[in-house]
Parts: sequence; C-alpha cells; structure tokens
Amino acid sequence: MLEKLFNLQENNTTVRTEITAGLTTFLTMAYIIVVQPMVLSGKMFGFSTGMDFGSVLTATCISAALATIIMALYAKYPIAQAPGMGENFFFVFSVLPVAAAAGYSNNWQVALGVVFMAGVIFLILSLTGVRKIIIDCISSNLKNGMAVGIGLFIAFIGLQNSGLIVSAASVVDTATGPQLSPGTLVKMNPHFASLDLIVFFFGLFLTATLQVKRIKGSILWGILGATLFALLLRLAFIILPEAISESKAVTESHLMTQFSLASRIFSTPPSLSPTFFKMDLKAALSFTMIPFILIFLIMDIFDTLGTLIGVSEQAGFIKDGELPRANKALLSDAVGTVSGACLGTSTVTSFIESAAGVEQGGRTGLTSLTTAVLFLLALFFSPLVTMIGSYTVITAPALIIVGAMMLKNVSKIDWSDYSESIPAFVTLIGIPLSYSIADGLALGFISYPIIKLLSGRAKEVSWLMYVISIILILYFIFIRAKIA
Repeated sequence: MLEKLFNLQENNTTVRTEITAGLTTFLTMAYIIVVQPMVLSGKMFGFSTGMDFGSVLTATCISAALATIIMALYAKYPIAQAPGMGENFFFVFSVLPVAAAAGYSNNWQVALGVVFMAGVIFLILSLTGVRKIIIDCISSNLKNGMAVGIGLFIAFIGLQNSGLIVSAASVVDTATGPQLSPGTLVKMNPHFASLDLIVFFFGLFLTATLQVKRIKGSILWGILGATLFALLLRLAFIILPEAISESKAVTESHLMTQFSLASRIFSTPPSLSPTFFKMDLKAALSFTMIPFILIFLIMDIFDTLGTLIGVSEQAGFIKDGELPRANKALLSDAVGTVSGACLGTSTVTSFIESAAGVEQGGRTGLTSLTTAVLFLLALFFSPLVTMIGSYTVITAPALIIVGAMMLKNVSKIDWSDYSESIPAFVTLIGIPLSYSIADGLALGFISYPIIKLLSGRAKEVSWLMYVISIILILYFIFIRAKIA
C-alpha cells in the first residue's frame, strides 16, 4: 500500500528510511510547539496578548499536521509545515499594536482575521497557478543561491541555538557589565565550559562522526544521543547537588539553564475553544488592516518559495529548472494558513528544518506524513516533546550538519557569469544576514533584473521578474519602512 501510494522504489527509498527522516524533521522543528504559544500569548515577552497559551499550542499542532498531511498525500514531497517564525513576531509586535491603536479591543481576533484573509488570497493564487509561474521564472543560479543561503541560515540558527554564537551585547563581564564590541553584532560565547556547550559539542561530534561513517539515521541518532547525555548531566546535578553547589568552578553561566526534566510523559491536549473560529473578518478588511493582509501575503509567498526551492534543490527534485507538482506543494501552505487562522494561530509555512529529513534520505510524502502524525501525537506527549523541543541545544548539531550539506549547491552556480553569480550571491548572503528567507530572496529578486537590464541583457529576464522587482522595491520603501 505504501509503495503504491508513495512510489518508494522509484524514489530509491524505503519505509524505514522515510519514517526515520520524518522523525528527524519533527525533532528539529518540535521547538515550534513550545515557542509558538509563548510568542502569541506574550509569555515569552512578559506581557499578555489575550491569546490562550494552551489553545495556541493545540492549534499549532493541528494546523501543522493538516498542512503537512496535504503536502504528504497531495504533493508527495518530504516537506513539513508549521506556523512560521518571523510571521509570529510580526503578528504580535506589528499587527496587534496597530489593531489596538485603531480602536479594536479584540486586537488578536482582528489579527487572526488578517492572517485568514492573506491565506485565502494565497489559496486563490495557488489554485490559479500564479505561484508556479513565479517559480518557473527564477533562474537556476538564483535557485541554487537560495539553497546555499538557506543552508547558511540553518547553520547560523544552529550555532545560535547551541549558545556557541551569541549577541555581542549579551556578553557580560562581572566587573564592568555588558561588553559591546564595535563593528560586530555577534561573537563566540566566552563561557566555553558551560554544560549547554558541552551537550552541544557532544551532539555535534557524535552526529558528524556517524555522518562520516555513513550510518543511516545519523542525525536522528545524534539528537537522541544528545538527549540522553543531557538527561545524565541533569540527573547528576540532582543526585550530587551539594558537591556541585560547593564547587567554585561552577557558576550560573555554566549550568543547563534551558533544560528541565519532564514531570510526566502523557497529557490531555488543551482545549481549542478559546481561539477556535474567533477571527474578526470585518475588522480585518478595514482600511487600516488591509496593508497587513498584503504584508502577510508577501512574507508567506517568499518564505514558502525560498524553502520549497532550497529543499527541493538539495533533494534533487528540480528537473530542467522546474519543480514537478509545484502547485500542489504550494497549495498545502495556503490551506495550512487558512486552517491555522480558524484554529487560532499565525501563518503556516514550509519549514527549512525539513532539510534535516531530506539529508536523512527522505524523498517522498511518507516522510512528511510521519512528521504530521508526530505533531498529532505530540498533543498527548507534550511534556516529553517540550523537554526536548524547548532545549534547542539538543537539535542545534542537526541544523549545523544539514547546513553544511546544503552548501554543495554553491558549485552549481555559474560564477563566470557575473550577471547571474552576483544576484545569486546577494541572495545566499542576504538570507542569513537579514535573518529572513523572504528578505534575502527579495534582495535577489530585486538585484537580478536590474543587473541584467543595466548590462544590456534585459531579454534574458522574464517580464514577471521585472514586475516582481518593482513591487518589492515599492514594498520596502513605502510599507516595510513604516512597520519596521
């Protein structure tokens, strides 16, 4: 049955490989189950948005599972979906304040209405094939630039999640306080002997060694190994508290500050009722809120395109510059966003962490189906998932290894043709440095047609690329600057 549904032999894969890949993808993106409700409820920032934490958690799992199932059974790609990072912060810090300033006391319900309307437009664009046309007009060099940029982005996120790379402003000297370093935004964590970094390096070297030895499921084994090692360290601190507390070598900066043992394994899923179908569509369509519908739409389109193309390049799905079943893949995002807004969460999009599953051999929808099932099961095992997902040190090595694997696409860029290589470079460096797939991709979309035009090679670019470039320039000048 699975062979007939997913064509496993044709894709040179097995049920075991696909399930392992799906589990790997899930573990690398399980943090969203915890982070999303913390962001939307305001708990992460010390204030309340009015959204119920438990309801958002349930909405996150269900919307992720629904969108990913569509991707699995309809598009049959090993790409998972969930509420996107970036869109959720925009939801809280841009849309909610504007809705409140406009006089709407139910500002989070208005914001959900905005997300819903953006999803509906997204769905229409998918059904009419507009988004596939956009994919087809992107040059192969830009596509490879996206893949490399996403690889760098994933690795950068992994280094940050590990605690090895930190904000320059967060480095504190006990005598003088924060140490700001002119000319740099990030630097290495000076607390090299911290238990967080010890767990990270254990997971990194274990995963890398297994990867070098071509052990199947190396990334998954690395995650599980790091989890076990973290548990042993935490138990050691519980068993030997006095000896550790008396040690002058151990300071607060050395402790496992993010990791806590699960109080239980099973739990009852929180109720959806506080956010279920609570969108205020009338207010969302007001003159004040319409610009935010367009912004969410642009963010979702470019996040999805960047991730879909980047992961597809890594997996070898793109043939002759085209992605088969592109419209079907894009449709799952749109349905996910619409259903997510109905359930009570922000924009659902394709996750770059899907690259971890692809690196483990995932090539069909069975990988994403496995991930979707795990999102549903997570509702009943939320304490256990929270323990692993909230301690990002455990999954950081997986992101770094996957990022390294995605850099191989840099060799596919035609570096001898500067009209192609420079926009590709702008894209690949713009994604990690802007900390946004959408923004990095937009920089590439703007620079590509302009460079071609000025170098006398305008006919090599699709008319649609010129239109997109103009729209993006206007967006950054007249809209983005006002909401930044």
